[in-house]
Amino acid sequence: MDTREALGSWIDGPKAAAEKMGADFGHRGERLGLPKEGSGSAAGPGRRLGALFVDGWLCSLVAYGLLAHGDRVEANLWTTPLFYVVAVVLLSTTGTTIGKRLFGLRVVRLDGSRATIPQVLLRTLLLCLVVPAVVWDRDGRGLHDKAVGTVEVRI
Repeated sequence: MDTREALGSWIDGPKAAAEKMGADFGHRGERLGLPKEGSGSAAGPGRRLGALFVDGWLCSLVAYGLLAHGDRVEANLWTTPLFYVVAVVLLSTTGTTIGKRLFGLRVVRLDGSRATIPQVLLRTLLLCLVVPAVVWDRDGRGLHDKAVGTVEVRI
């Protein structure tokens, strides 16, 4: 076998090369015991990013209109703290935010129960730092989810 075959091309990546050689990675969330499709399955990156965009947009709209009274610079300063507070309150009480609800998502612990308040506090803090959220594993869990033992599932 050629080294290029083992590593995969830069477009396909190493996972595609391993699948061509017969490796079976299963579906997203299989290692966590989640179903392949439907309610309770691991959320895909498109839904997660869409929900995050909606939540961020709503928080910046509230920061611009209510907290900063139309001052864009001050609104930028308020958006992230407001996002943190709104996300913590909504995730700890309902398990979902407005954006997550629109996209049919919920944050749960690995055993399927509601995430605890300390888990939500740390998860949201890591999400606001951005870097842990953009590094995913093959189950679609970001480092912010892995650090606190949660997973984002479809409702």
